[in-house]
Amino acid sequence: MGDHKEQPLRVGAAVRRRRRALSLTLAVVAERSGLSVPFLSQVENDRARPSRSSLEKVADALRTTAVELLAAADPACSVDVVRAEDAEPAVEPRMRSLVRGHHQLHASEFTGDHDAGREFQHRNDELMYVADGAVEIEAEGRAYRLVRGDTMYLTGGVRHRWRATVPDTRVVVVAVAEHIEAVQDRPR
Repeated sequence: MGDHKEQPLRVGAAVRRRRRALSLTLAVVAERSGLSVPFLSQVENDRARPSRSSLEKVADALRTTAVELLAAADPACSVDVVRAEDAEPAVEPRMRSLVRGHHQLHASEFTGDHDAGREFQHRNDELMYVADGAVEIEAEGRAYRLVRGDTMYLTGGVRHRWRATVPDTRVVVVAVAEHIEAVQDRPR
């Protein structure tokens, strides 16, 4: 029950991502596939499920295969539980995704330390929550120390780096997915 793998697939988001990656309009895909713009719009918004034949026409128009589109599809579930015990055993430090699939929200849990010299700059907004331990975060030329229960919100585009200052530190990072146009480009 609630198993992510048991859910049917929603191919619409995969079709939309592929179309946008190729900078194509729905009209162009409709022309290439022989399908109507309204039908393709319904497919992208998961209001219509394409037949195998229609999916192959869409895939051809997008220069891919139906198998690839299905592989990139999102499960059609509104609730998904990611259990801690399902995580693969790993040596410290480790990162595990808290959200499966390709969604509008991305969340990861980091345990232990990682490359403290690595600088991050994400396109969209992000929230860091210290679940256990403590971290030092350098953002916009300032250093911040966060301890258990503290959060830091970073607007998209802010360069930052962080490091754990206590063994077994756990940090949860939640962000708007990079493939979403959530923020306009800001002048730098």
